[in-house]
Amino acid sequence: MSTFESGEATIARTTARLDERPGDDAAHAERAGALLDLGRLEEAEADAMDAVRLDPDEVRYRELLAEIQSRRGEHADAAAEYAALARHDPRQIAWTLAEASERIDAADAAQGVEAARRAIRLDHSNPDAQLALARGLIRLGDAAGALPAAQRAVELRPADPAARETFADALWLGGRDAPAFHLFIELAGELTGPGQTRVVAKARAIYRQRAGWLGRLVASVPSLFAFALRRGWARVT
Repeated sequence: MSTFESGEATIARTTARLDERPGDDAAHAERAGALLDLGRLEEAEADAMDAVRLDPDEVRYRELLAEIQSRRGEHADAAAEYAALARHDPRQIAWTLAEASERIDAADAAQGVEAARRAIRLDHSNPDAQLALARGLIRLGDAAGALPAAQRAVELRPADPAARETFADALWLGGRDAPAFHLFIELAGELTGPGQTRVVAKARAIYRQRAGWLGRLVASVPSLFAFALRRGWARVT
């Protein structure tokens, strides 16, 4: 697609090309990319699948299909595509990491953990691999395994909010409520939007578990909990 060509123009051009040459895999892939950019995910997936069918060995087409499936929430299908790519070239850690992430998002944490461990064997100092392992182990309820992986991810990338949140999740799962609470509150001061809402909700849940009846009342009202935090009243020790 030309830098100055709109997505709709790309779709029109590739559609005309496919009318002339119905088996043009590159045209299917280009149209799929334009449809993806426009958020027309169902149509994009159909074109990407056609591109893969016409040339199943083209890596770019399989990557595109996996990306579209992930965007559609079809995480198990996306994981299968990334796994196939990783089998084709086991040294390519990005595909193994993508497989791990998709499997965890597909609620298949056990296979996600296995993929994350494969990625770690390829590069023990990769923070994304350590983070994926920690996330998967948290989903499996394995605090003892998740905590060192999350801590390693933070050590490798200390400014990454995702790593720090996962570390806090592992602390919470392991019963270390106070440090988890303080880390969630710290993150709440740095994040915005849905991320901030998510970590504040986790902090409220910890506070509600540890507080008496008055604290539970405070935690039940988000605005009241925020006020209590500002005044230093909401604490977990």
